[in-house]
Amino acid sequence: MIILGLDPSLTCTGWGVIRSEGSRLTHIANGQIATNTKAPMPERLLHLLDAVYAVIGQYEPDRAAVEEVFVNKNPQSTLKLAHARGAVLAACGRASLPVIEHSTRSVKKSVVGTGAAEKTQVQAMLKVLLPGIAVSGADAADALAVAIADAHMGGRI
Repeated sequence: MIILGLDPSLTCTGWGVIRSEGSRLTHIANGQIATNTKAPMPERLLHLLDAVYAVIGQYEPDRAAVEEVFVNKNPQSTLKLAHARGAVLAACGRASLPVIEHSTRSVKKSVVGTGAAEKTQVQAMLKVLLPGIAVSGADAADALAVAIADAHMGGRI
């Protein structure tokens, strides 16, 4: 089973691809998709859609895993996140790729053992679960964590 983990963001969307064979996890690839902050919103969203669609085409995952939306204190930030998430989900839809959504808390609990884990704890566990990987950045690390959590949960919410 090849799983694409996605951490949507309008500024920088993280992605990570892993193979899950029983309890064995193997890193395939990871990266980040940055958008031009000065470009109009429609161009930024199209860039995200096209870039995620290209990742799907290159790695041919069996399913995608995405974190559920969380509400920020700033409504504008939440709205921008929702737009980016929509573009990412549309790319999956274009590719007829099934998508499973997981809460941030369940991802952290699955990867670290506690839903209140810090980002540094999640990143440390990535090195344990996928030894020797080079992670492209914090957003890619979050995406890999989503993919790992999905593998642990067997594609269930």
